[in-house]
Amino acid sequence: QVQLVESGGGSVQSGGSLRLSCAAYGYSVNSMGWFRQAPGKEREGVAGIDRDGSTTYADSVEGRFTISKDNAKNTLYLQMNSLKPEDSAMYYCAARFGVVRGPLLLNRRTYNYWGQGTQVTVSS
Repeated sequence: QVQLVESGGGSVQSGGSLRLSCAAYGYSVNSMGWFRQAPGKEREGVAGIDRDGSTTYADSVEGRFTISKDNAKNTLYLQMNSLKPEDSAMYYCAARFGVVRGPLLLNRRTYNYWGQGTQVTVSS
């Protein structure tokens, strides 16, 4: 079993930055990702990172968000810069034991484990 605990959400103005963290407890995982869900919308993949550190981003965040992982701490991060009101959502961390690469990292069906979410609100 793997337990994921997110932190770092909050409220910022448009153009601001936030860094989300996701601590993974239990076994080490090979594939991790960040997802978000706004009210009335489906959960969408934002960024993913595979075992080798290769990253994949949704077009809407490419160039603004950076996903990274500290393997020693078993912690996943999402640095979010140039935030826009449309980035407002509940952000979730996800993980799976198996190795997944490329666009599959942004598919919610890829993942077995999910965190409880952390809210990000961007005001204009």
